[in-house]
This record gives sequence, C-alpha cells and structure tokens, in this order.
Amino acid sequence: MQKTFAGIAQSPLFQNLVLVAIVFASVLVGIETYDSIAQQHATLFNILDHLILWLFIAEAVIKIGAEGRQPWRYFQSSWNLFDFAIVIALILPIDDQYFVVLRTVRLLRVLRLLSALPDLQVVIRALFKSIPSMGYISVILFLVFYIYGVAATYLFGANDPIHFGSLQIALLSLFRVVTLEDWTDVMYIAMQGCDRYGYEGFEALCTAPAAHPWLGAIFFVSFVVLGGMVVVNLFVGIIVSNTATSFEELNAEETAEIEAALKDQEAHLSSQIGDQALSIQNRLTAIQESLAQIQEQLKETPQS
Repeated sequence: MQKTFAGIAQSPLFQNLVLVAIVFASVLVGIETYDSIAQQHATLFNILDHLILWLFIAEAVIKIGAEGRQPWRYFQSSWNLFDFAIVIALILPIDDQYFVVLRTVRLLRVLRLLSALPDLQVVIRALFKSIPSMGYISVILFLVFYIYGVAATYLFGANDPIHFGSLQIALLSLFRVVTLEDWTDVMYIAMQGCDRYGYEGFEALCTAPAAHPWLGAIFFVSFVVLGGMVVVNLFVGIIVSNTATSFEELNAEETAEIEAALKDQEAHLSSQIGDQALSIQNRLTAIQESLAQIQEQLKETPQS
C-alpha cells in the first residue's frame, strides 16, 4: 500500500492534476468576485469548490500514506504543514452569514501555488533568508530617511508646508520621492518657490515663499541616488544572492537524495547478490556432499 501511495504521489500526472486544480481554484476565486456571475452559477461554483477541496484532502491522505508506518514524517516538511493548514482552514465549518469570511478562506487556495512550484519555493526560501540582512539595510534606510526628513523640514518647511510642514509629512513625501512618483514636482517647488510653482489653487498656504535652486537640486538628486538607487539596490542584491544560494542548496539536496537512493539500490542489490551467492554456495556444498557419499558407496561396492 505504501508503494502504491508513493507511486501516486510522485507521479507527474498526479502532480500536474493538483497544479491544474490549484490554478483553476485561483481563477474560480477571481470569478466569484463578480456577484452577478456568482449568484447565477452558485450551485456550479459550490460543486466545483467541493471537488477541489476533496482533491486537496485526497492529496494530503496520499502523501501521508506514502510515508507508510511513519506518517509523522509528512509533517516534518514545512511545505506539507503549509498545505495541511490550508486544507484544515477550508474544512472548518463557516455559516452563510459569514460569507465574506468564507470567500477570504477560499482565497487561501491560491497560496497552494507556493508549494506546488519547486522554483517558487526556492524564491520564498530566499526571501525568508534575506530577512535578517534586510533588517540591517532597513535600519540604514530609516536613518537616511530620518536625516533627510529633519533637514527637509528645516530647509523647505516654510516654503512648502504641504510636503514638509512637519516631520511625519516630510517622511511621507520623501517616500514618494524615493519611489520616483512625480518627485521632480516636489523638487521644483523647492527650487523655484511655492509662489512660482506647484501651489496653484493653494495660494493661501504659500505664506513664506523661498527659492533654493542649487540647494533643492542637490538635496533631492542626492536623496534619490542614495535612497532610491543605492540602498534599495542593496535589498535586491541580498535577495538575488540568497536566491542563488537557495538554488545551490536545492541542487545539493536533490543530489543527496539521488545518492541516497543509489546507495539503497546498491545495498539492496548487494543483499540480493549475497543471498544468491550463499544459496549457490549451499547448493555446491550439498553437491559435494552428495558426490562424497557416492564415492564412498562406490568404494564399498565389491568389484566383480
């Protein structure tokens, strides 16, 4: 039975069937956002939801059965735990009055794509590995934002109160700048003054216009280069590096699994060869004993 379950679980046909079901479930969740379609085909959608759920349950049962007498080994994999938790969440009874909650829970089926695609698992693993290093980069980024935010409040707060009237507003405006979302408009207000640029319709807020052509250009260009290109690219570099490391670890794990399987086959073949050799040796011993008995009988038989 264990070999049967293992064969099904490792079958490409079964794996592709589960992947198709996950993609179909993801599309189904999107279609259900259209209330008119969802109400018109409510019965059909309900049947499809139950079929997909039963397929996920069958997948979990098959994978647990593939472990044979050690079913707990299924739960040693973090991805199996992830899939099992989603199945449990989908099984939990939810009343119709909590329809929004029910739809949200069904949305969890989309997350099955994370465990169904091995390459995607590598990316997720790389992201989790990057968290410690990203924490230090986040501290550096916060310091850059804080220093520039305080400086912008002092330098441009009177001229541009909409963007730099307070520290918290300045930090939010700098986030806009670092994402390159119309950041030149903010820079031009500092360079030309609020009375000449950017405050059309808000003239009452422009109480102390002041132009800083060189200072504004240097301030914002340096912030974009430092915050938007250097620090942010550090995040990308860390993720790329950890992704490469994760792929190497995955290849090492696959190589180790193949070597372990080859060793098991070698041990099995050696055991079979040893058993056959012992059987042949026993037969030879029996033949030798039979020949010895025949020789003794021939010696005892009188010659005519």
